[in-house]
Amino acid sequence: MLFGAAGLRTHIWNNNLRSLILLAGFPVLLILIGFAITLVWMGVSGDGFDTAKGDVTAAALDGAVQLLPRIMLVSLIVAAVWFTIAWFFHQSMIDASTGARAVRREEEKQLYNLLENLCVSRGMTMPRLAIIETDAMNAYASGIREDQYTVTVTRGLMNRLDRDELEAVLAHELSHIRHADVRMMVIAIIFVGIISFAAEITFRGLLRGGVRGGRRGGGVLILAAFAMIAMAYLLAILIRFSLSRRREYMADAGAVELTKNPDAMISALQKISGQAEIEKAPSEVRELFIENPKAGFMGVFATHPPIQKRIDMLVEHAGGKRPHPSVPQR
Repeated sequence: MLFGAAGLRTHIWNNNLRSLILLAGFPVLLILIGFAITLVWMGVSGDGFDTAKGDVTAAALDGAVQLLPRIMLVSLIVAAVWFTIAWFFHQSMIDASTGARAVRREEEKQLYNLLENLCVSRGMTMPRLAIIETDAMNAYASGIREDQYTVTVTRGLMNRLDRDELEAVLAHELSHIRHADVRMMVIAIIFVGIISFAAEITFRGLLRGGVRGGRRGGGVLILAAFAMIAMAYLLAILIRFSLSRRREYMADAGAVELTKNPDAMISALQKISGQAEIEKAPSEVRELFIENPKAGFMGVFATHPPIQKRIDMLVEHAGGKRPHPSVPQR
């Protein structure tokens, strides 16, 4: 297998640690953005402007520093409010962004039974089941706590995979839940997404505005604010792409452990390759998918390892059969 007990425990522990770091880092990034906004506002409004020197930089900086305790308080309140909203409504937001809808057993009996049997075999609570009506072939798991976990698959996946392949994909998504990948990824999507949004809005405001009157030091002020917001934005991006792609290898292995059928996982990945694109899904949510074809610049910012490498790992370490050369590989 691809992992032993110790490796899996370490993976789960690391995911839980990353989740805590994300939670702690969110208000810090908000404070950084809030300070930058305040710095520019002090210069634009002229509050504390030193008319004798005609330089807003020192006055604005001093004023922003004096307001830092308030900035911290507001940032913590915003973080708490956003966390509360996300805690209760994140699944609704994810569903709305992908067009997913919940289904009951009587609507999709085979799919529901496959997922239920996998859960029973591992003593897991049955997650909510949802479907996206698209011909694309993809799936994802989402949720922060047990009563929120959801496994979502596309109609294209259901129509084009056989029973064993579909079971393997469902087992892959359940493995993400078992490994605490889902909690970590959802927290990253929620918090990093709002940081990116706040940074972009502030950037636009800075580009439209500026320090009035061309006062000496205004350019320095704007550059300082740009630097702080750029730092927050960059940190948010780095957090997103620092989430290890190893999680997909681990989930593939978890699927084999559940189903005892590495060939089904290999075959499912083959069929999904090149057919996974869901255009309307936001880039942040695509990170949850079993396959995200958006690789970024030269693959540097890819959120998933290449499918061929995942297949190679299953062949080398899980006892799977190498696909026939006549089958197209993407």
